[in-house]
Amino acid sequence: MSYLDFLEVVAERDVAGLRKAEESYGDSWKKRGGVGAFMMLGRKWDRIEKQVEQPLAGSNINNAGGADTWLVAPAYDIFEHIREDTRPEGIMDDIRDLRRYLILVEAEMMARGSAPREQEHPFGHEEDPDE
Repeated sequence: MSYLDFLEVVAERDVAGLRKAEESYGDSWKKRGGVGAFMMLGRKWDRIEKQVEQPLAGSNINNAGGADTWLVAPAYDIFEHIREDTRPEGIMDDIRDLRRYLILVEAEMMARGSAPREQEHPFGHEEDPDE
């Protein structure tokens, strides 16, 4: 299967998670305005970066009783770091939080009528020739 096959699942989980969080926390994410919301995004990114900036080393006991060390995940290889970090509060949790905060920011701007309209380009970056 392709990662594209999981997009709806990810999006549906995000919406469900955001609705549940709203019940507990309300709109506390924007309590301090745009600067506070930006800082929250920055803190999440900083947490992710901190978790992947060092290579992960593994070890294996060899036949002579010593330990062989090998590289499990190079620095900044987020895929390998996620694979190795199976903690519920690990890297993937921070990635989900960051993505959900980004969704909240976009939804807030849409609610304020300030979000630019979606472009035809699949990632929303293509210039509109009519503008």
